[in-house]
Amino acid sequence: MLSGRVKPLLAKFFLNSTMYITSLELSGDHCWRTEPPTSNRCQSIIPPPAKYGGRHTVTLIPGDGIGPELLNHVRELFRFSCVPVDFEVVNVCSATEDDINNAITAIRRNGVALKGNIETLHTLPASHKSRNNLLRTTLDLYANVMHCKSLPGVQTRHNNIDIMIIRENTEGEYSSLEHESVSGVVECLKIITRTNSLRIAEYAFKLAREKGRKRVTAVHKANIMKLGDGLFLQCCREVAAGYPDIAFDAMIVDNTTMQLVSKPQQFDVMVMPNLYGNVVSNVCAGLVGGPGLVPGANYGRDYAVFETATRNTGKSIADRNIANPTAMLLASCMMLDHLKLHDYATMIRNAVLTTMNETQVSQVLSPHCTIHSPGVYSLRTPEWRSSLRHCISVQEASL
Repeated sequence: MLSGRVKPLLAKFFLNSTMYITSLELSGDHCWRTEPPTSNRCQSIIPPPAKYGGRHTVTLIPGDGIGPELLNHVRELFRFSCVPVDFEVVNVCSATEDDINNAITAIRRNGVALKGNIETLHTLPASHKSRNNLLRTTLDLYANVMHCKSLPGVQTRHNNIDIMIIRENTEGEYSSLEHESVSGVVECLKIITRTNSLRIAEYAFKLAREKGRKRVTAVHKANIMKLGDGLFLQCCREVAAGYPDIAFDAMIVDNTTMQLVSKPQQFDVMVMPNLYGNVVSNVCAGLVGGPGLVPGANYGRDYAVFETATRNTGKSIADRNIANPTAMLLASCMMLDHLKLHDYATMIRNAVLTTMNETQVSQVLSPHCTIHSPGVYSLRTPEWRSSLRHCISVQEASL
């Protein structure tokens, strides 16, 4: 029973507050929560991830192609592992403005998102911006991080690869500033700023120190683009001076790609502008087995979005039950670490790596596999899912 003093206080609260309900999806189930109106919220400079009753709310953007089925694997595994995460599902169509605005609002509310890639149709007008790019620039997700590491059970040309790629995520050639000055002549602006170059360089060196890394390599083309890439390289050198415990070198981007396919073990941490990061990250994904194996993350001061590292939609193999879920599952582990749910992240990550090793996925890497499905083309995802659940059950039993 409520005391006589508490009842009037509750009545006053409900009379003076407008409550609204947001629908959340938790692996197919629905739950409900209430929030006060935006105008009454406490304004926080760095909002923490949304957390209610010991559970975290994460924005889920299925995306296009194989995105929805990959994220279904995550949701099923989270439910099986009793991970305290609720997903707020926001579907985004690349042709509409409202969908991407809703997604951005949801991420601002929750602080964290897990997403599939959103396809940008070439048939759309030139003024139409990539929804993936718009998401990153609007939320200022300035650092794209990809950890490219050799995985157990996957046979590749090179072994013992362990590279962290830090890509500037908001400017460069992907500033979406291009126009046709006269008929047949197009100008595309590459934006490099001192502020953002210093910021991404500082992020790379700080991460290298936190992870116990020994070397940071700046990738550039300053021999040709002397002002733009020259500024980026200068900023990296300035930041490197503040980290005497970490070695620093610089490498031209074309030489970098040759060195990667020749001797990738020489690289430790790599930092680079936007376009070079796109190219180098795809090369590195190929070195360890393909885009279906490598997770990625986009970090800003206030928000974090996790996805597969190479951002491929994989439309050619969608709805065929052959897409490799490894990259998305490992991306979800990165998300759990970000939410400080380290035990769950470790449990799922160990289950994924153990399953890959025990099922000897290297034996099914064949010419018949697409680049999105190395290691599970003949294994099929139902068997993969059963193996994962068994590994998780074994870990839980040992606790």
